[in-house]
Amino acid sequence: MLKTTIRLLLRPPTCADLDVFHAIHADPATNQFNPAGPMTDRQHAEQVLAIWQEHWQRYGYGQWAIATHHEPETVIGFGGIAPRLYGEVERLNLGYRFAEQAWGKGYASELAAAGLAFAFDDLRKPEVFAIVRPAHAASIRVLEKVGMQRIDALDDVPGQAPSWVYRAKPQF
Repeated sequence: MLKTTIRLLLRPPTCADLDVFHAIHADPATNQFNPAGPMTDRQHAEQVLAIWQEHWQRYGYGQWAIATHHEPETVIGFGGIAPRLYGEVERLNLGYRFAEQAWGKGYASELAAAGLAFAFDDLRKPEVFAIVRPAHAASIRVLEKVGMQRIDALDDVPGQAPSWVYRAKPQF
């Protein structure tokens, strides 16, 4: 299922995306605020991508591979909505990770808005959550720009400050 925004093409990830998926997720810069750190193992990248693809097949939505209209064959990131455990509670989560060369162009905000619109308008979900490390100012700005509000904290990283939990509800 292809979805478009003003500047972005959003599509389900394919096996052909493995190299760029691994490159983005293995880059220390894109994982600066990821407590797990970069994804160093290519086999792990294959497993995660396969899980994403299975989710798409089963539910018809999930994390998108993201490209621009200008360069439709070049994936610049991955993101969208999918279930995620918040401690022991499963919530519909908005997430994204872009290649460093795509930073600072507003793509994350555009993707986040599209993800929320899809969750509320197409899937008719009552709420969407996001989790962010408190030092990740750029991601916090994205979440707040698309109307998400901080509602809680989650002690999910032993020995570190709790992550912040954001939520959006539809504006019907």
